[in-house]
Amino acid sequence: MKQIKIKDVFSIALYQPDIPQNTGTIMRLASCFGLDLHIIEPCGFRSDDVSLKRSGMDYIEELQFKGHISWNAFLEWSKDHSKNLVLATTKTDHSYLEYSFDANDMLIMGRESQGVPDHVHHICQKRITIPMKKGLRSLNVAIASAIITSEALRQINILR
Repeated sequence: MKQIKIKDVFSIALYQPDIPQNTGTIMRLASCFGLDLHIIEPCGFRSDDVSLKRSGMDYIEELQFKGHISWNAFLEWSKDHSKNLVLATTKTDHSYLEYSFDANDMLIMGRESQGVPDHVHHICQKRITIPMKKGLRSLNVAIASAIITSEALRQINILR
């Protein structure tokens, strides 16, 4: 994985991911659609984790990636680049299907084990959710990323 110049297009940011297989799958998703992926440290695994590499396969070599040493470093970067922070969360009733995505949107995905802390939740300008059957907590973060990313790319007209 090499860090490269980031484009001004819809992107995904992972907040302190803690399951390497999910991160690898999201790396593959970003690679396949030519999206930038941001990883906000610390991660709950090492970057040379075999599960990460197995999930990302050889797609990781195509990944457009930027690492951030902390939430504050990421937040500063996102402000400097005029990014709209869109948090995927179970703590809202605003469906991703009702949101109008923009090329400057950055989808923030929380930790698999606990989402994002309250201070991060409050900083994100927009919060969206994937409507689900009542009584169930949440989807796998990689699946949720794919569902929301697909709709965002459809709206922004990147998939055509």
